[in-house]
Amino acid sequence: MDTLTAGTVPETVGEDGLCQLMHHLGTSARAAAAALAGASPEAKSTALRQAAANIRARERDILSANARELEGGRSKGLSAALLDRLEMNPSRLEAMARGLEDIAELPDPVGTVIAAWDRPNGLHIERVRTPLGVVGVIYESRPNVTADAGGLCLKSGNAVILRCGSESFLTSAVIVECLTAGVIAAGLPDTSIQLVPTTDRIAVGEMLKMVDTIDVIVPRGGRSLIERVSAESRVPLFKHLDGICHTYLHAAADPEMARRVVLNAKMRRPGICGATETLLVDRDIAPDLLPLVLDDLIAAGCEIRGDAYTCAIDPRVRPAMEQDWDTEYLDAILSVRTVTGLDEAVAHIREHSSGHTEAIITADAAAAEAFLKALDSAILMVNASTQFADGGEFGMGAEIGIATGKLHARGPVGVEQLTSFKYVVRGSGQCRS
Repeated sequence: MDTLTAGTVPETVGEDGLCQLMHHLGTSARAAAAALAGASPEAKSTALRQAAANIRARERDILSANARELEGGRSKGLSAALLDRLEMNPSRLEAMARGLEDIAELPDPVGTVIAAWDRPNGLHIERVRTPLGVVGVIYESRPNVTADAGGLCLKSGNAVILRCGSESFLTSAVIVECLTAGVIAAGLPDTSIQLVPTTDRIAVGEMLKMVDTIDVIVPRGGRSLIERVSAESRVPLFKHLDGICHTYLHAAADPEMARRVVLNAKMRRPGICGATETLLVDRDIAPDLLPLVLDDLIAAGCEIRGDAYTCAIDPRVRPAMEQDWDTEYLDAILSVRTVTGLDEAVAHIREHSSGHTEAIITADAAAAEAFLKALDSAILMVNASTQFADGGEFGMGAEIGIATGKLHARGPVGVEQLTSFKYVVRGSGQCRS
C-alpha cells in the first residue's frame, strides 16, 4: 500500500486491492486515534497553526491543482453554482487557513467535565468528554471541507479518513499534504488525517462496511450520495441531508429587510446547503412586496418557479411543478409560494423541509416565537439569512457538516459534536451491598 499515496489516482487497483487499501487506512487511523486521544491541547493547536501556514505557503500548488479541476468541471458541463462550490481562489484559501487557526484557538473539548455529582455513599461521578475515535467523511466537490473536517477531527482528538469527490481530488490531495505536514511538525501520527487515494466508487462501499475501524461516518453531498450511504452503511452516521431551506415573509415583515435578506439567502452563494430554495410569502403583503422581491432576484440572475398567484404577479415566473417544493436546486433557481398565514407556512415547511434551516422575517415577536415552537429543523432563524447556517458563522471555527438527524449531533457539527462522553467514578473503597 505504500505506493498509493495522497495525490495518486491509480487507474485501477482491483477490488481485492481496494479492500486491502481501505483496511490499511482503517488500521492506521485506529492506531493514530489511540495516540490522539491522549495528545496535549498544545500539540493539536500547534499542528493546526502549522497546517494553516503550510496552506498559505503552498497557495500556488493548491490553486494550480484547482484550476485543472475547474477546467475539467467546465468540460463536464457542471453548472455555475457547482463550479462555485469547487472553486478555490486566494480569498477562499486565506479563509481556509484562518479557519484552521480559529479551530486552534477553540477550547479543547477532550477531558472537559460536562457534569459532576456526589452520591450519598461518597462516590464522586463525572461525565467527561472523549473523542469518538475514527471519523470517516464522504463528501463531494467542496475542497474546503477537506481542511474543515481534518482540522475539526484533529482538535477533537479523532483520526479521520477523507473520501472526497473526483472533481476535487487533486485540490484536496494538496490540502491534506499541508495538514499532514502540520501534524508531523507537532509530533503527532502522520496517519491522523488520511485521504482515500483513489476516486474509485468501490472505496465508498468499503468505508461503509468498516465497523471495526471507523466509529462514525459523515456523508456530505447530494441526495444520491446520502441515499446510498443511508441504505448501505453498517457504520453509524451523522446525516447531512438536502438543504431544502425555507424563508417565510410573514405579514409583519419589514419590506426593506425582507428584500435584503431574501436576495442574500438565495443569491449570495446559490450552491451551498444553507441557500434558501423555497420562499413563502404571506398573501396579505404579497401584492406590494412580492413584485419588488421578484425584481431583485431576477435582476440578480435568479430563475423563479412560482405558484399560480406568483405567476399572475410577474409573467417572467415559470409555473412550479409539485417536485419543485422538494428540490434542492444548488443553483440560481427559487421556488415561490404564497400562503394565507403562519399556519399554512408551517404546514408547507413540515411537509417539504429536509430539516436543515428555516427562517422567518417578521417584526411580530409573537409570530416569531410561534414559528420557532412549531418547527423542529436543525436550525431556525428569525430576521436573518439562511446563509448563516454555517459552523464558522456560529463561532465554531468551522463545521464538518450540518447534521439533520436528531441523535447526538444536530446542526453544525463542530469539535464538541465530534466527541462522546464517558463516566469517571472515584471512590474510597466503597463496596455495593
